[in-house]
Amino acid sequence: SDDGKLSFDEFKSYFADGVLSGEELHELFHTIDTHNTDNLDTEELCDYFSKHLGEYENVLSVLEDLNITILKAMDKTKKDYQEASNLEQFVTRFLLKETLNQLQSLQSSLECAMETTEEQTRQERKDPTKPEVLSVQWPEKRLARRLQRNNSLSSNNPHSSTGWIEEDQWVIQINRLQKLIDRLEKKDLKLEPFEEEVLEENAKSHIMIVQHQMSVIEEKVEEFRLALKHYVESASAQGGCLHVSIQKLPSNFHFIVYEFWENSNAWNSHLQMNYSKAFQRSNVDFLETPELITTMLVPGKY
Repeated sequence: SDDGKLSFDEFKSYFADGVLSGEELHELFHTIDTHNTDNLDTEELCDYFSKHLGEYENVLSVLEDLNITILKAMDKTKKDYQEASNLEQFVTRFLLKETLNQLQSLQSSLECAMETTEEQTRQERKDPTKPEVLSVQWPEKRLARRLQRNNSLSSNNPHSSTGWIEEDQWVIQINRLQKLIDRLEKKDLKLEPFEEEVLEENAKSHIMIVQHQMSVIEEKVEEFRLALKHYVESASAQGGCLHVSIQKLPSNFHFIVYEFWENSNAWNSHLQMNYSKAFQRSNVDFLETPELITTMLVPGKY
């Protein structure tokens, strides 16, 4: 909640990995909470994890340097690319692609290591306690599990790191797929006939989805955040509002707001409210470019 500390619920939402049970997470929380405040601050988290970094202290240090180096290279590319010759532009594109392939190869190896450790832990645990599983959106988690992995992990790729990609891990994956196939083969598939839904000619039969895209002036970000917070709280309190979600792109001051309304009438009524008009007026001063609003109706029954 941006208050500089983590409650147990916030801690659990981020650190739950589907292996540790709720009781184990609670025990870990109090182990880290050396100040006994029922909240974790940055100092406590750093103290705990710094004792267990081991070889990963060097890994994280190198990654920090790598991140800085790549950002510097990206900045230089942005400035020089447009004025470069065709050959120089080609070389730049090649280097970008090769850097991306190297990073994807490294990411794939790390993901394989993660899957291996998680699988081994689940097999070795004798505690039948059901693990705590939460709906957590990890940034870019499992992103490389696509067909691109075939390129980055192929045996003839001289840059691939295969420390964790061993034959027994492929066997584990194959066995898991085989079990799934066996389960599917034992079930009788029932194909339902195609059905057409006759939609009602009524505005209330559709949910209104609204997307706002806003590029904020850097100096106005804090004022914009306060205005956006008030707007979201007011909109969420309306009877016809189903959900409001905010996303901020990490590379710039670009915000995306998603709103879900029971129907178009509820959305139109919301536009006439004072808080909505006030937010639109304030955006004239806060935004670099006019706000882009996209709306879509989806069947309410669906």
